[in-house]
Amino acid sequence: MTTSSSERGVSLGMPELPAPAYPDDVRARLETDAREIIARYPDSRSALLPLLHLVQAEEGHVSRTGMQFCADVLGLTTAEVTAVATFYTMYRRRPSGDYQVGVCTNTLCAVMGGDAIFESLQEHLGVGNGETTEDGKVTLEHIECNAACDFAPVVMVNWEFFDNQNPASVRRLVDDLRAGRPVTPTRGAPLCTFKETARILAGFPDERDGAVAAGGSAGPASLAGLKLAKGEVSAARVVHPRDGGPHDAPQDRAVHDPSPTEHLSSHDAPQDTSASDPSNPAGPTAEEGE
Repeated sequence: MTTSSSERGVSLGMPELPAPAYPDDVRARLETDAREIIARYPDSRSALLPLLHLVQAEEGHVSRTGMQFCADVLGLTTAEVTAVATFYTMYRRRPSGDYQVGVCTNTLCAVMGGDAIFESLQEHLGVGNGETTEDGKVTLEHIECNAACDFAPVVMVNWEFFDNQNPASVRRLVDDLRAGRPVTPTRGAPLCTFKETARILAGFPDERDGAVAAGGSAGPASLAGLKLAKGEVSAARVVHPRDGGPHDAPQDRAVHDPSPTEHLSSHDAPQDTSASDPSNPAGPTAEEGE
């Protein structure tokens, strides 16, 4: 006795239809931008990464239509484009929010409270990893490293830094994003939407007043070691001690006292309320072994 494919739980299905094309006016505009991008490279296929950002700036994610467009203008197969689009996590494969909120959960940030922040945001927003709030404003994700360990725990919004966070400060941050209230990153350029960020990453200038000048660089904590190595500052205390008492510094050396400008965002948590501070413990997010 033989069984059909449906009885065996196998779905043969129909081949996926070709991706729908962009409307003529959208495609003409994207082709103009694409030609400008491609002209920057001696080999046209080298333009694939910025072109994926370009189509992401159009739709907020890299759709099948966007990948087909990239394949057409570069003379590649859709398989070649898909292989790249699925490799890099900065390319979203489904619709996402205006603000991509990434919580670092790598080792140092996790120890300093990153896991507690991520758990708190999931509960507060009612979404899981990679999911978007119903209003389309915020997409939440955990990130393996934000490359800012000296400001841990760190959160990024559309790749802009929000340093030294705790669960309360980040809940306030996402509430302000959803309500349309002004939000200022700790370092770097002013915040813009994910689509606007994608266009900048495609290689087009940020035309907002003052945005380029505010591009920023490493923060004071990142540069402390470099300045010490160059002898530009004394080898005094650069962070508050964990034992709760001051460390004695030599009489001729000034103790570093962080200025208000070292944390420029109103959404930063005060340093002495870090989740790892013994006097303000956040507690583990789960018992060991769970």
